[in-house]
Amino acid sequence: MDQQSGIHIRLADAGDDDFILSLVDRFVDFDLPRWRRRGETAEGIRRDIARHLREQPASSHLFVAENDDGELVGFLHLQLTTDLFTGAQNCHISDLVAAPNHDGKGIGSALLAYSERFAREHHCRHVTLSVFEGNTRARALYEHRGYGVETLRMVKPVK
Repeated sequence: MDQQSGIHIRLADAGDDDFILSLVDRFVDFDLPRWRRRGETAEGIRRDIARHLREQPASSHLFVAENDDGELVGFLHLQLTTDLFTGAQNCHISDLVAAPNHDGKGIGSALLAYSERFAREHHCRHVTLSVFEGNTRARALYEHRGYGVETLRMVKPVK
């Protein structure tokens, strides 16, 4: 639990699947790169999350956030990964989102703080994440919390 925000974070269970999948459109609710189609991108994210919910890989950890009233207000998907450069274990934030109408209430910050505690508990060297360039709200949160750009993934559509 994040004591300051009153956000309680717990492992997701099968009863949370519909809530989690209902949040997928939030992952594309900003200006996407011109070569990405919103529906196609959302469907890819939906398939990936659904696969993790269904298969529950050992390195994949899915959490939901609840407020003090027990209302589901966010989702977090962490993956333990191996750093390409050092071989050390890292914690990758695969998905992090607040439910609609809950922006600006500290949910993203609480989920980031939880991610960092999880990483320390699992002896990770870094917490990593990817974010679309056009997702300015999320980027501002990450930068405010001390995240910086390490590599840039560049894309060129092939016609």
